[in-house]
Amino acid sequence: MKTALVTGANKGIGHQVARQLGSKGFHVFVGARNLENGQKATEVLRKNGAMATVIPLDVSSSESIGNAVHFVSAAADHLDVLVNNAGVILEGDNSIAQLDPETVIKTFQTNTLGPLLVTQAFLPLLSRTKNPRVINVSSGGGQLADGMDTWAPAYCLSKTALNAVTCLFAAALPNFSINSVCPGWVRTDMGGANATRSVEEGADTIVWLATEAPANLTAKFLRDRKVIAW
Repeated sequence: MKTALVTGANKGIGHQVARQLGSKGFHVFVGARNLENGQKATEVLRKNGAMATVIPLDVSSSESIGNAVHFVSAAADHLDVLVNNAGVILEGDNSIAQLDPETVIKTFQTNTLGPLLVTQAFLPLLSRTKNPRVINVSSGGGQLADGMDTWAPAYCLSKTALNAVTCLFAAALPNFSINSVCPGWVRTDMGGANATRSVEEGADTIVWLATEAPANLTAKFLRDRKVIAW
């Protein structure tokens, strides 16, 4: 059976990715910082026919990441797909001219260092499958190519750095497929009710990369299944 770990899968884009992968026959590991919320999300997936297992996982904690590896290893002998979806925008992330250093550090801890450490930790399990895939959920806010905006500077910086993490892992692991995705402005708790995209639209490219995309597609930044500029 195909297996996938989705971080931050108890709600929003992550939950939708988990739901779609579950419907495609994956055993989905639902990574959630809040165990109670993760359990509720997992029950929803199971009611829809998916094989799903909740995994307590705070990507900002090395101890939690290590425990998650043990949990997954006890349930599966390999991991086909890792979706680094968990992310935050913190209160006070408003102006680069007045940005508090602690806000930057905490944002990077979850949005950049978290995916780096989670990917490192799960490499042994990912290496046991023929075509391992890692998908990092990034943002157009982290693009350098089209010029940066003024909103949420710590968040945007963390996503620029996440795109660099993607490229570095892809270079180091040529037998893996490792890519970043901009899901667009999605109607989630983070994106808000006025966002232009549904969670289904936000999840689409992520699920495509996890399932149907060419195995040799790597080190790219994608939106709507198309490569875009970094």
